[in-house]
Amino acid sequence: MKKRFYILGIGTLLVLTGFVVYQTTPMPVQIPNLWPKPYYDFAHNTPTVEGFELGRKLFYDPILSRDSTISCASCHFQATGFAHVDHELSHGIEGKVGNRNALALQNLIWSDNFMWDGGVNHLDVQALNPITNPLEMDETMGNVIRKLQQHKSYPELFNKAFGTSKITGQLLLKALSQFVIQLNSCNAKYDKVMRKEASFSVQEENGYRLFTTHCSSCHQEPLFNSTSFENNGLPLDPYLNDLGRMKITGNPIDSLRFKIPSLRNCQFTAPYMHDGRFTSLTAVIKHYNELTTQIKTSPSLQVPMQLSANERVDLVAFLKTLTDTEFLFNKTFANPQP
Repeated sequence: MKKRFYILGIGTLLVLTGFVVYQTTPMPVQIPNLWPKPYYDFAHNTPTVEGFELGRKLFYDPILSRDSTISCASCHFQATGFAHVDHELSHGIEGKVGNRNALALQNLIWSDNFMWDGGVNHLDVQALNPITNPLEMDETMGNVIRKLQQHKSYPELFNKAFGTSKITGQLLLKALSQFVIQLNSCNAKYDKVMRKEASFSVQEENGYRLFTTHCSSCHQEPLFNSTSFENNGLPLDPYLNDLGRMKITGNPIDSLRFKIPSLRNCQFTAPYMHDGRFTSLTAVIKHYNELTTQIKTSPSLQVPMQLSANERVDLVAFLKTLTDTEFLFNKTFANPQP
């Protein structure tokens, strides 16, 4: 078995794989002070500039789909928090329509499960789902590897990132991970207020108070999400018949339980919910404000919010302080193609 060693230097990362030595440039991941420890294990996929650039190119390249028309970015637009906004459900090749709204891609290193039902438990294999899903990219890993191996530039890019021009599924997935682990949003107005670099307006301050009272048990600061799955009182869509977490566990108690998504950049990540049924934050808050007690609804939603019209406006004002324009328009994350 070949051993692999990583030697961290001031400006380079030397990697010894068998008898081949290649040099890469470390690319630190931004971890804000006082944030929790990430779940992602960087020791098994050390982030480098070369790995990031390869992952970014792959993320925007439709070569990953069967007919080379759909890329990861087709459903994950940077300006909308790497979510999509032009349809309720994800769209795949040949106009096929998926059965869920595409989740935003941000702060993923702090997650230990992925997809609305938690059906993927590691970031390094998450991309397998859309690549092989018949309603999305509808491709096989074997065909993807074949196309990349025959490509004029990918073998050399893999060689620069991983020290080998022989492309494998594992290296492909690691490259994509090296891109998405850098998609971290942590510089919204909320963050600046917490760092005492800015102040909330009176309306935002009141909205924050309402948020901590009614919303923070599920959408926990500073990530504004949770690793759990909850029933938020949405009735079953008879067309999609999506039972959520129960699809994975087979346990009836998980019926209609879905992943709690992050609220960061939610001003731009509409439509909302697993099926994209709500098109505005106002509609989302209206749902929770009028929610009647149900047996299977999350315990934190058993007490009605009963917010006044002004309070609902204030809550939206606070949610907009979670918008991180630096993240949404960072050219480092944009399509590398001219």
